[in-house]
Amino acid sequence: MIASPLSRPAVADDFPFLSVEPLDLVGLLTKSHHPEAGAVVLFSGEVRDNDPQTDVDYLEYEAQEAMAAKSIKQILEDACKKFPLKIALAQHRTGKVGVMESAVVVITASPHRAEAYSANRYIIDRIKHESPIWKCEYFKDGTKEWGGNCNCQKITGDANKHVYEWTEYKK
Repeated sequence: MIASPLSRPAVADDFPFLSVEPLDLVGLLTKSHHPEAGAVVLFSGEVRDNDPQTDVDYLEYEAQEAMAAKSIKQILEDACKKFPLKIALAQHRTGKVGVMESAVVVITASPHRAEAYSANRYIIDRIKHESPIWKCEYFKDGTKEWGGNCNCQKITGDANKHVYEWTEYKK
């Protein structure tokens, strides 16, 4: 018997939360529709060709895979408790990720757009700040810089203050 979209959980138990392969945005979006959802929001975090200091060649991501997958799944489950989500999906790349490639995707589907947007932001912020995923930026000048998935300290000046908290505080 095939489960209907109404009977499947918002967060799939068998979903690969990490991928060494390029993320299939179209394929992931295709899996993210639900008959009770009037809004589907897709966020793609992409590698840009510059950093405030220099030009970026590519990024490389490493993760403590079991812990990162468990962390992402928990964040998605928490989002489903906080927001009326019908679908919550997130996948993060590991390995080398080139400029204009997606490093992370978050898709949320809910009855209305406000919840889908809010939940999407909630999920990506938590993944970047909580999941054991690290990135190394490789620059065109041959240098590189390791950091966490979060580089908020460069902006806020405080390792314990994240951009989304700092921005809200500055308002």
